[in-house]
Amino acid sequence: MQQMIALDLDNTLFNSDKEISPRNEQVLKRVHQAGVKIVLCTGRPINAIRNYLDQLELNQAEDYTINFNGGLVTNNQTGEFLFQKGLVKSDLDVLYEFVMAHQLPLDVLDFDKVYEIKTGQQSLYGATVKGIDFTNDDYQDLPAGDKLYSKAVIAVDPAQMAQVKALVRDDDQIGQHFTVVQSQPHILEFIPLGLNKAVGLQHLLEHFEMTFADLTAFGDADNDKEMLAAAGDGVVMANGLPAVKTIADHETLSNDEDGVAVYIENKFVTLLQ
Repeated sequence: MQQMIALDLDNTLFNSDKEISPRNEQVLKRVHQAGVKIVLCTGRPINAIRNYLDQLELNQAEDYTINFNGGLVTNNQTGEFLFQKGLVKSDLDVLYEFVMAHQLPLDVLDFDKVYEIKTGQQSLYGATVKGIDFTNDDYQDLPAGDKLYSKAVIAVDPAQMAQVKALVRDDDQIGQHFTVVQSQPHILEFIPLGLNKAVGLQHLLEHFEMTFADLTAFGDADNDKEMLAAAGDGVVMANGLPAVKTIADHETLSNDEDGVAVYIENKFVTLLQ
């Protein structure tokens, strides 16, 4: 029976130094070599995580990544898209009006680069995401029409995030246009309505003629909830949010204690012998 392991990155597979530990690396390589599908699931574009795919040797013909929180399913070897869902500029108008009204920064991503929108406020997104080009743009100059964007981001100091989330909750228009997820303490993401990591994984599972029953998923944050709930085995990290822990089937050690490797070693013990 085929098996798939889906892995969130920040605070799940990555330790606090944003690294894949040697133990996690070796265990994932071994189960991958034994035939288990290993799928990294992230809000980032694939170019921003290419070094981690190389580290785990996930560059074979049938290796895929879930990017942009489910908005893109990418073949790691060819770069071709198995599934793509995005936003058009008119979808973003309400968000631009929101950030200007509340003096907040805004970054808009297509599937290749980041448009740092000139709002008069400094975004922290550029200090976080590497391996993707940034341009500084007026909102009015963003390409319109059928041009697809993967998501928009408000990146502020974590101390300001609770206030930003409250403003978003109180805005009647935002919830009608976007799914809003906090992917990191300083990042709030606005993605197509109804989109999440489980949506991308469903397309990938169908591609392999698999079901969610064949999926083990690891996560810690709000943008992992649907993935953990849908998976046959949803595993939350010890450092995960309390709300995420209520959804998961099991809990493993923290991201700084090789929680991913420890759980896989126990679950897939026969494959690793």
